[in-house]
Amino acid sequence: MSDTDRELRVSKIRNGTVIDHLAAGQALNVLALLGIDGSGGESVSVGMNVPSDKLAKKDIVKVEDRELSQSEVDVLAVISPEATINIVREYEVIEKERIDRPESVAGVLACPNRNCITNDEEPVETHFVVLDDGLQCEYCGEIVREDEVATHLDVS
Repeated sequence: MSDTDRELRVSKIRNGTVIDHLAAGQALNVLALLGIDGSGGESVSVGMNVPSDKLAKKDIVKVEDRELSQSEVDVLAVISPEATINIVREYEVIEKERIDRPESVAGVLACPNRNCITNDEEPVETHFVVLDDGLQCEYCGEIVREDEVATHLDVS
């Protein structure tokens, strides 16, 4: 049996998004970011710790009938800067895009500072400035390290 005979094949999606070259271990965080927990009936394929020439190991997420918002792409760029986004229509990749780290992200992370105005009963959306190694709350200055970003996703 050859190596190609032993590979697990994941079916192509007809329409939707393939998020490839995710840092190994980030697929579940991406699902949380997208608000996908299985209850919405979305068709999703996830590959974790898949061998990769570029990253040694990577994760892949395929989501049928869904394209990402810019704020979702921005947070994705922070938690997995090597990721690529492929838009699929009628089984063909019509757009392949490397993501760029944004200057800031808004409304998708919760500030860890309990005293921050964004955690009060005020209608204030969170806003974080992207630093080299994390994010800083624009309101209170609290720093969220890059490896902590996933734990502060605000997907409610």
